[in-house]
Amino acid sequence: MSAPLQGRIALVTGAGRNIGRAIALTLARDGATVLVNGRKDRDAVDDVVREIEAAGGKAQAAMGDVSDPAVAPMLARQAEALGGVDILVSNAGLRRQTSFLDMSFEEWREILSVALDGAFLLGKAFVPQMVAKGKGGAFVAMSGISTHLGVANRCHVSVSKSGLEGLMRSLAVELAPHRITCNAVSPGAIDTTRAASAGPAPPSRANRAIPLKRFGTVDEIAAMVRLLVGPEGGFITGQTIHVNGGEFLT
Repeated sequence: MSAPLQGRIALVTGAGRNIGRAIALTLARDGATVLVNGRKDRDAVDDVVREIEAAGGKAQAAMGDVSDPAVAPMLARQAEALGGVDILVSNAGLRRQTSFLDMSFEEWREILSVALDGAFLLGKAFVPQMVAKGKGGAFVAMSGISTHLGVANRCHVSVSKSGLEGLMRSLAVELAPHRITCNAVSPGAIDTTRAASAGPAPPSRANRAIPLKRFGTVDEIAAMVRLLVGPEGGFITGQTIHVNGGEFLT
């Protein structure tokens, strides 16, 4: 069997469950050594590592809160021991349902710090490794459909994801001379397990007008990320790729 990502090192943040877990498993299946990041749930991260290893792949747990400026350099040292990262997937993010009038500045900053500040800090720590290796690389950030549709009680989430898309567009141009592609993936309604801290699903979730008449799967999102970071995606950069069953059309 071919292993198109053989010899490549990947870091996937927020990889203990749902979309992040699926991305980690998919990249490992195709040969990448995966650093599986999580913020608090070490058991979930270890389960992903064990699942990868049981399938014959290579993985390491890489714990840490990506919004903490001290964490990315620590993770970078772990990656450097493996030869340096080639693939960076900034998936970590927090879900909250809070109206703008009830939202505190602390909650606003918490949401932005994980998704947007985290991607900035990770880029600062890991892009130099890609540049130093001289073999190109791939940086993917996870956005979301609510940024494009407009959803009540999620303005902080929408702002963080809009910022991620802008970051990827700018870096796509700036890092192109180093053959580093930078893209965002924007999932629509995906069948995932919600953490208790995320609160109940939005009331509209069960009534969404999705032309394909179903929710997506985490594996479908992982497949898009796999395309973007692999050799088949080498001419795609600066894009926001929508995977939403036709709910939002660009």
